Amino acid sequence: MTNRNSKAILAICMGLIAMVAGTNHVVSRCSEIDKMPHEVSKMLPAMSSAARNAVFADREAGEAAADRAEKDGAKTSKRQPRRRAYKNLERPAELQGRAETILMKSQFIISYDTVRLCPNYVCWSLDADRVNGKAKRTNKFHADPVMTGCSKVEAYDYNNSRYDRGHMCPAADNKNSEVAMEESFCMTNICPQNQSLNRGAWNEVEQLCREWARDYGTVYICCGPIFDRDKPRKIGTRKDVKISVPDRFFKVILFLGRESKAIGFICPNEPCTADIRDYAVSVDEVEEITGIDFFYQLDDKQEEELERVCNPGAWGI
Repeated sequence: MTNRNSKAILAICMGLIAMVAGTNHVVSRCSEIDKMPHEVSKMLPAMSSAARNAVFADREAGEAAADRAEKDGAKTSKRQPRRRAYKNLERPAELQGRAETILMKSQFIISYDTVRLCPNYVCWSLDADRVNGKAKRTNKFHADPVMTGCSKVEAYDYNNSRYDRGHMCPAADNKNSEVAMEESFCMTNICPQNQSLNRGAWNEVEQLCREWARDYGTVYICCGPIFDRDKPRKIGTRKDVKISVPDRFFKVILFLGRESKAIGFICPNEPCTADIRDYAVSVDEVEEITGIDFFYQLDDKQEEELERVCNPGAWGI
């Protein structure tokens, strides 16, 4: 075979190899083109290779973005729904069958009994700002300027009664505001309280609430007196102003969060020397004794689950 013939055969072989390679390239590209929008597919044959590469790059970027969006959507669907916004969640439902005058203070709410001259309850939400404030305790008990006549209790009405002027909303829960601090010494926020209880177990529960406010962020609190007798003992220095002495006191606390929980306390109006856990009860029990519906704004199922449980250990006590 001549040298010229050898070169011709070699050229033919090289051409066949190039055709096969080109066919494979076209087939592989066709499978990708079929996945693209029809309008773009028609344009591809007229595009330069650089332009085609740009189209494929854009498509791949779009698919990656879609994949990320799908994953983010799946994560979002697994998240808990945004918690409902409540207004004064600490405030119980309207009372039935008893005297009630609502007094809206700057940081707490009083339901005042103008017959017994004690609050039915006092409620507030407590957070770290309130307990870490700089307002100083005044110790200036005074009549509530809103009250008049025989419903207006003066600080001296407790003189020689052997009972403390017991705060329901504590002064130390209002350290972020001088106004609220002063309001906490209104006599509408006060009950006749055994001295040992006021300075002992009741004070311990108040301190626990402040610890929980620092730890959890916000806790919702409601407390007040319990009258077991139809004719309670009365104190007072004036003939027409007599203050009923409670037999017991209650306090309920609610925390809403990742591990929501609620607890109640009932303390007799006498020296309480037992462990504080011995006075812990469920919110349901407090409701049964007082006839007050606490935290009624919650979803019924959540309210039922939280209020039936008494677990001091969950609160670290």
